Amino acid sequence: MKRIYADPVRCTGCKSCEIACAVQHSKSKTLFGAMAEPHPPRKRLFVEAAEGGKMPVLCRHCEDAPCVNSCITGCLYHDENGYVRRHKGRCIGCWSCIMVCPFGVITPDHLAHIAVKCDRCHKLEVPACVNACPTKALTLVDVDQLPPAVRNRVALNETGKGR
Repeated sequence: MKRIYADPVRCTGCKSCEIACAVQHSKSKTLFGAMAEPHPPRKRLFVEAAEGGKMPVLCRHCEDAPCVNSCITGCLYHDENGYVRRHKGRCIGCWSCIMVCPFGVITPDHLAHIAVKCDRCHKLEVPACVNACPTKALTLVDVDQLPPAVRNRVALNETGKGR
């Protein structure tokens, strides 16, 4: 199973990922077209300040997802790959998912009266945010391979050979 891994050491806070996310979820799929749309597209991840650095925060597609458990209409569900997805037509804008998300990454779209969250760009091989990141702070990784890769990065940084 592949997940988006956010490396705070590499993030410069450029917000290229946020822009790419919004453009990918626009009707036009272009930056200038998205800016001119009557209903502006919404980003689904957020670059936040964290202890002197920046950190991209996005949906973790939790296995026991509080948002899925709290959704009274069945709008949110786990797809066959384990990602938390949304049936657009079922959302009634009750915002229960927003209130229970432990990461604060589900937001209200007041114009459409629906909850908006990361769909991991399920129609793309690589999510738009990952493609847009100039420093590779966001990478698509197999969760089984992540722990050794993180240990390796930490070891290299601690010995002065990294970055």
